[in-house]
Amino acid sequence: MLSQIFPKQRFFLLRTFSSLCSKPQPTSLDPDQNPYNLLKSDPIELLSNLWVHAFSRPTPRLVPFPNLTGYLKSFDLWVLAYQRACAHHTGTFPPRTAIHYSQLQSLLALRHAVLSSPSTFPWGASSYLLLRSPAEKPSTTRIGKRKFEQLLENAPPPFQDRVIQELLLLILEPVLETHFSSKSHAYRPGRGPHTVIRTIRSNFAGYLWFVKADLTNVSMHLEPNNIIGYLEKAVSDRSVVRLVKSSLRTPVRPGSIEKERVELDGFAKKRLKRKILRASRKKKVLNENEPKPDPYWLRLFWGFAPEEAKTVPVFGHCGILSPLLLNVCLSELDFWMEDKVEKYFEPSKFDSIWREKIDEGCHNPAWPEFVPASGGACKTRKMDYIRYGSHILIGIRGPREDAVQFRKNLIEFCETKFGLRLEHSKIEIEHITRGIEFLDHIISRRVIYPTLRYTGTGGKVVSEKGVGTLLSVTASLQNCITHFRKLELVKGDRDPEPLPCTPMLYSGQAHTNSQMNKFLETMADWYRYADNRKKVVGFCAYVIRSSLAKLYAARYRLKSRAKVYKIGSRDLSRPLREASRNAAPEYSDLLRMGLVDVIEGVQFAHMSAIPSCDYTPLPRSWVPYHELVLSEYVKLQDPQFFCQLYKDVRRGDLGSPQDFVAGVLWDYKVHGVYSRKLQEEDGGVRLLDK
Repeated sequence: MLSQIFPKQRFFLLRTFSSLCSKPQPTSLDPDQNPYNLLKSDPIELLSNLWVHAFSRPTPRLVPFPNLTGYLKSFDLWVLAYQRACAHHTGTFPPRTAIHYSQLQSLLALRHAVLSSPSTFPWGASSYLLLRSPAEKPSTTRIGKRKFEQLLENAPPPFQDRVIQELLLLILEPVLETHFSSKSHAYRPGRGPHTVIRTIRSNFAGYLWFVKADLTNVSMHLEPNNIIGYLEKAVSDRSVVRLVKSSLRTPVRPGSIEKERVELDGFAKKRLKRKILRASRKKKVLNENEPKPDPYWLRLFWGFAPEEAKTVPVFGHCGILSPLLLNVCLSELDFWMEDKVEKYFEPSKFDSIWREKIDEGCHNPAWPEFVPASGGACKTRKMDYIRYGSHILIGIRGPREDAVQFRKNLIEFCETKFGLRLEHSKIEIEHITRGIEFLDHIISRRVIYPTLRYTGTGGKVVSEKGVGTLLSVTASLQNCITHFRKLELVKGDRDPEPLPCTPMLYSGQAHTNSQMNKFLETMADWYRYADNRKKVVGFCAYVIRSSLAKLYAARYRLKSRAKVYKIGSRDLSRPLREASRNAAPEYSDLLRMGLVDVIEGVQFAHMSAIPSCDYTPLPRSWVPYHELVLSEYVKLQDPQFFCQLYKDVRRGDLGSPQDFVAGVLWDYKVHGVYSRKLQEEDGGVRLLDK
């Protein structure tokens, strides 16, 4: 029976939560004890227990989470944080049994320094290292005082800081996830740019004015006292709050901060390009524990990051914890906006959507982008809001004066709550007909005249010519060209000309095609929910294919792209070789002997091979899959729910959906009314059976 209520995929996750009844045991803070004696529990089980406990709280926004010290003291979680930090520094996740005894002792000393009262751990102290990275080799040569000070000034953040940041992230993330608003989509598990685009497509149809605000200047200059104040509203544990406070207030060395990329002029860019080309010709040998650099296709894709996702805030020594703290602070804005959205709603019965209540759902769940024409000037006043990081988008169905007034209210709110004034130039007000750019997608609308078919009285199919507006979410082709130009794969704006892909000059044809195929697959997935997905992915495939053709023409001395396409075919899947090596063995013979790799053709050479836009509507009450599983597991732990479920099974009220629909149809056919509903209204008296 339960398999009909919950999908089979959820049973594995629900089973993993079944043994989550243990809490981290209090451990001693003696740094000289044997660390192996402190490894008592499974860290995944402890974290799963924390997730379940956080999602089982009835009012997480009103009452802060009380106690996290037990999780902070758990040495099992410290070892897991160390493993995650090693994966970041070395590129490999070390097994728990492969960690040396000396590293565990150093980790235990670091734990003692952090948890001692008062804390003796200094953030960012490169000269006071309790724990070293496995990739860091100890220095055995003497250096002078001046050189030592210079090394300290330009030293990167210590490895031990990363371990503590990982630990705080593991502990705070499940607690703060229940505190965040569903309108926030950045730096959160299960949410991202795709969920923003799908939410806009499903819920933002019908809005006329859009307010787009950039709060980057506000988020980058938040005071530590404000951050700690908002964190204490969600977490009341003193040990955790004190540790975060010390990371925010400790001064940061200027040399440890990554410098922003400066735009170079033409001559400096050419010199830098020659320097990089000379360095790429030399084969670099990685150290023993040095992580491999990102592959070329991934570096290309990072170059397509939209403006809203480029800037990641960094608060003091918080590091990877900074995005989580940003969401904590901007949650105040989310709650304020949710209250504004509810108060602004004014329904109108003369409008075609949102006639009665704000939570009535979508007018057409199967086609949420289409809004029928209302036929009158009196429209429902409604507003919706979404946030991605420091960028917010607000849709307003109402006059422009309301959007202007809201801009003033937003500036006043930032001044009151954060003590920072938001500039007018950072808040744009645009009408839907002009198009609004968000996450490299353009939101606009167009008038369409669809033929609406429905079943009328007597079972007759009625066809009517309707009129309405269709919300369109398209990928910005101009931004795509700009990204390609910054990556030096095209030149020009209006008529872009592909350039040869010089970073892959010394790679084989099989490896080059494989790298570009991964890039094109990722781009096709990035533009998955764009109306013009075929067009923009086809343009990316044209640029990549032409760039590779120019590269192969230079490498194999074929002089032109036409000769490359003639020999290698349209998708460049046939082997190319230099004209001076005609006596070389055939490619098929070398492939049969295993001396060469299989050459994959460049994908999307034909428009028919490009997938279409994914128009799957996002439910209005959508939540990520892991939150759905957690809420169902919490419900299953409630004895009252199981008691009610047992009664339903005993009464026979629990059945398959097919049986339920068949019963409804039979009632309407025989009695002309749904008998079970009548029974419930009459207190269980079977009037229809009399």
